[in-house]
Amino acid sequence: MKNIFFLFLLLFTFTAHSQTYVKVNAFTTLLTIPNVGIETSIGEKSTFQFDILASPWKSIKGKPMEFYTFTPEYRFHFKEKYNGFYVGAHVGMTLFNFQKWNYINSDLYEKGFGYVMGATIGFQTKINKRFMLDCYLGGGNHQGFYHGYKISTGERYENAKNWNKSGEWLPYRGGVMVSYSLD
Repeated sequence: MKNIFFLFLLLFTFTAHSQTYVKVNAFTTLLTIPNVGIETSIGEKSTFQFDILASPWKSIKGKPMEFYTFTPEYRFHFKEKYNGFYVGAHVGMTLFNFQKWNYINSDLYEKGFGYVMGATIGFQTKINKRFMLDCYLGGGNHQGFYHGYKISTGERYENAKNWNKSGEWLPYRGGVMVSYSLD
């Protein structure tokens, strides 16, 4: 709880003295998987973004599809912040109750948590004084810790003593963020 309070205090401090945008991913929102974020200036060509991607769907056609991704990211802008190309680096966390892509035609799903480490490339362009578009693509490594279950019985299908583990290199971020300036 203290860490969450500290994070919000830190974000408030940044936003009180700098240009800040709140953002919504147009593509994921159309797919009913909201992705919202906040990006604020922390230097001459640097920004910090924190975003949350959430699929709150407990089940789609009987298959679990619930996941949450929390991603803090440092961004370096080549030209000027909020205008032109940038690169970013992030370390985030995931929570999931989800059927993996390679189990789609099976009775198996996983429930657990993980972390992501990766990079983002993107391009931002201002529409007017208040609005900006942020087009980006990112990915990296996801390390998951989970228990595997059968949908039909709810029983575990794997017999890992503590947590089963898996790691993949994936593209897991992308879209077009419609951004609104708070300043």
